[in-house]
Amino acid sequence: MADKATLTIDGKSYEFPIITGTEQEQAIDIKALRGATGGITTIDPGYKNTGSCQSAITFLDGEKGILRYRGYSIEELAEKADFLETAYLLIFGELPTKEQLAKFDSDIKSESHVDEDMKKILDGFPKSAHPMGVLSALTSALIAFNPSTVNVDSEEEMYNAIVKLLAKFPVLAAWAMRKKKSQPLDYGDNSLGYVENFHKMMFSKPNEAYTVDKEIIAAIDKLLILHADHEQNCSTSTVRIVGSSHAGLFASISAGISALWGPLHGGANQAVIEMLEAIKNDGGDTKKYMAKAKDKQDPFRLMGFGHRVYKNFDPRAKIIKVAADEVLGQLGIQDPVLDIAKGLEKEALEDPYFVDRKLYPNVDFYSGIIYRALDIPVEMFTVMFALGRLPGWIAQWREMRLNKEPIGRPRQVYTGENLRAFKEVSER
Repeated sequence: MADKATLTIDGKSYEFPIITGTEQEQAIDIKALRGATGGITTIDPGYKNTGSCQSAITFLDGEKGILRYRGYSIEELAEKADFLETAYLLIFGELPTKEQLAKFDSDIKSESHVDEDMKKILDGFPKSAHPMGVLSALTSALIAFNPSTVNVDSEEEMYNAIVKLLAKFPVLAAWAMRKKKSQPLDYGDNSLGYVENFHKMMFSKPNEAYTVDKEIIAAIDKLLILHADHEQNCSTSTVRIVGSSHAGLFASISAGISALWGPLHGGANQAVIEMLEAIKNDGGDTKKYMAKAKDKQDPFRLMGFGHRVYKNFDPRAKIIKVAADEVLGQLGIQDPVLDIAKGLEKEALEDPYFVDRKLYPNVDFYSGIIYRALDIPVEMFTVMFALGRLPGWIAQWREMRLNKEPIGRPRQVYTGENLRAFKEVSER
């Protein structure tokens, strides 16, 4: 492999080193470009061809449909690990020992209490507030109750901040849903596992004993693992660039939540169900909507199919499709919206138009189906995504700070007016 790249501008050549990753990915290191050329920069809208960092957390190969956390395949983790094990792996680099996992779980439970004054902030939101907006605000508000700056050079302080956020985040997420539904807040039960406790905080009723099928908890656990990290996507890049200013962990994660909220990112699973509802309300003719999706003149967009990164089947979708089939089969749900989803899935997997373009159902398609089957409100879908992505955000923030990366400051190419003389208001 080449170790240098040459750029020629106006007859003058400049050499730049080529960096090779452990999976043989190559990137031209252009950090010296502007200085060497006297001011020339690159432009790459959306940063589709620009690496912002070197990271040891997640490897993604969109052409081959590969996703690995710290070297472990997503398939094996989804089958053998639980969410807390995966979180520990992403954040600290290795799977925990039995003792490390027990301590991690115990430390999280010991920090799960949320200050009572947080309820006053929650009370200030109307019922109409979207849970993602509430969650972002409450996460940011954690700063007020933990005002001291984390010393990133102290393993103990870093660990404590991480544990606090992992402990309190599911409480805030569940409270955001219960606020929306005008239900009393639940404080959880530390005798339960991390995911089951979160489910209890969402669904328990004050006048009934809490019970849930283990298969449901296993399906949610798997979904959270599949969403735990996904390389330098929009929300993760946001967490890193906000953190690069040395903003604290809570503030950086709050910014990531806001980035995730968009329908082109984490909001896609909500958009899937809204699309299915619209098809149902229009008579449920899936063939009609498949034809609309193929018509370039039609503004209709088929949500939950294809992926910006994966040029093959989304490896997460393969795993969650099996879980979706199991959950729907076990619960025996009769839901016309889910029937429409199955119809779209079947047609897309058989239609040459979609198969040739590799427009397969993605993880958002199947996760939306599962969440609906589990009675999770559609406006909570992106909150579920945020809970799953939390370990990845934390891991990326921690890596960025430990690597002492410089503050993010992209360049631009100015296309506005040239220098103009100011005119007095009477002359305009």
